[in-house]
Amino acid sequence: MKNVMLNVEGMTCGSCVRRIKGAVETLGAKATVDRAAGLVELVYDDSEISLDAIVETIEKQGYDVVK
Repeated sequence: MKNVMLNVEGMTCGSCVRRIKGAVETLGAKATVDRAAGLVELVYDDSEISLDAIVETIEKQGYDVVK
């Protein structure tokens, strides 16, 4: 299992948190979202899903992942 912290811009409300969590969890990863800090902590099996796929999923929801 991998544990990664991402900086995510554009989260402004509880709906943003739910949208990101839901999208990431459909991929099989777990997400803890701290909207105020602009952070998303991910726990995922890197043999099942790539970090790039998770980042792409978050960005498709309308948020910017800062690398």
